[in-house]
Order: sequence, then structure tokens, then C-alpha cells
Amino acid sequence: MEFYLVAISISILIYMLMASGLALQYGFTGLINFGYVGFFAIGAYTSALLSLKGVPLPLCLIAATVLPALAAYPLGKVTLRLGGDYLAIITLGFSESVRMVLQKEEWLTRGVHGIPGLPRLFTDWAGTGSGDLTLLALLLAVNVGVFAMMRYLIHSPFGRIIASIRDNEVAVRALGKDPTSFKTRSLMLGSALAGLAGAFQAHYVTFISPEQFVPLITFYVWIAIILGGAGRISGIIVGTVILLTFLEGSRFMRDFVGGVSEVQLASVRFWIIGMALILTVLYRPQGLFADKTTGAR
Repeated sequence: MEFYLVAISISILIYMLMASGLALQYGFTGLINFGYVGFFAIGAYTSALLSLKGVPLPLCLIAATVLPALAAYPLGKVTLRLGGDYLAIITLGFSESVRMVLQKEEWLTRGVHGIPGLPRLFTDWAGTGSGDLTLLALLLAVNVGVFAMMRYLIHSPFGRIIASIRDNEVAVRALGKDPTSFKTRSLMLGSALAGLAGAFQAHYVTFISPEQFVPLITFYVWIAIILGGAGRISGIIVGTVILLTFLEGSRFMRDFVGGVSEVQLASVRFWIIGMALILTVLYRPQGLFADKTTGAR
């Protein structure tokens, strides 16, 4: 039971890292990114491939953070001068393109067979159980650091400008600022966090394949920040915990409800998540932990 709780906590913290990046893009800048999982995949494969070449894991994590940010730069330069709807469509296409490349370029990624045997963080010197606890502590520290960075950014001149872009981009242009530059930086920062989360996921699971990076992952992260409140750090935390706790806890529903198959149970889980999202959008569109009068904090 202890190992299971540690595993759930690690998954929550990895998703929280992803949610922080998406909240920075959407909640604080107003960018609609439906291809967020593409950057998660780039980070995971970057770290996985480098680690199998013998590169130290800390350097792998750094590369997994930097490369998705670099991938986001041209995407932002090309699309962010257009309206938000275009970015949503193009990022969705980008993530599917990334997944197709991972499937087809077998010489590099082993295609649909995936990459097994990835090294785990801390396992070599701490043993499996202690290694997971150490990873949990590291993820907790990384999330705290990310929240501190976000809080600093939000209250900095950069944060005030991206909040203004989210609320009224025309007014920002009228003041002589270039919104595209700020939106591109926000897109890169959020993508970097997705890549770092992907690296942690790869080295925790020790196996990656293209099927792990489907659009459903993007929409899980969207649901988490919408439930909690995309414009607040507390909303990111609570939304992620609620979603992941439900997803993992509902796996045991069959123990209490007889005569339900796995397929039916999966359908019920998606129905409950969908209803929760619909009700939140209808009755609490700002999220469970944001007030109605404020945006980013």
C-alpha cells in the first residue's frame, strides 16, 4: 500500500508539473495549446535517448527541458501572430506530427515497439523503494521551485504584460509592445516544463512508446487546470490532485460494483470526468479555487 501511494503521488507531481506549464500558457497568457503532449513527448524521448547513450541523467533532464522550448520557438513565431484558434489547431497538428515521427523513425525511436530499459533516477544508489521516495522528494522540490518561479513571473513586468495580452491584446499593441514576443516566451517556458515532466515520466516508468503521448494526455491536463482554476497556482494544485486521485481511485470501482466489465467501467470514468468538466464550465467557469473578479495571481 505504501508503494502504491508513493506511485500515485509521483504521478500527481509529474502531472502538476505539466499543468503548471499549460496554466502559464493559458491561464496567465491566454494561449490555447491543444498539442501540449507533443512537448511532453519531445522531453521524454530526448532524455531517454541521451541516457541510453551514457549521458548523465542530470544533463538528460536539462536537455529534455531545453529542446521542447526550442521546438516551441518557431511554432510561436509562425502562429502567434494569428488568432488564438489558429494556435489551437496548429499545436494539435504539431503534437500528432511528433507522434507520427516517433512511430515511423524506427532507426531512432524503435517505432511502436517503444524504448524499454531506461535508467531510473536514484535507483542505483538508494534501492527501488528508497529511490522512489527520493524521486518523490525531488519532484516535490521541483514543483515548489516552479511555483515560486511562476509567482515571481506573475508579479514581474513580464507577468503583467502577458496578463494584459490575455485580457486585451489590442491595448497592449497600442502601448507599443510586441505581444508576439511575450507570447512566444510564455509558450517556450510552458513547453520546457512539459519536456521536464516528460523526462521524469520516462525515467520513472522506464519504458516509453508513442502510444503514451496521445491527445488524451493533453486534455487531462486541460481538465485539471479548468477544474481548479487556470489563473491561480492553488487551482493548478487542487485540480491536478482531484483529477489524478479520481483516475487512480476509480480503478477499484469494480471491487464495489458487481457485473461491470473493464470497458464499461472505463466508459463510466470518462462520463464522470466529462460531466464534472461540463458542470464546472457551466457553474464555475473560473475554476473551483478562483474568484469571479480576478484573473491571474
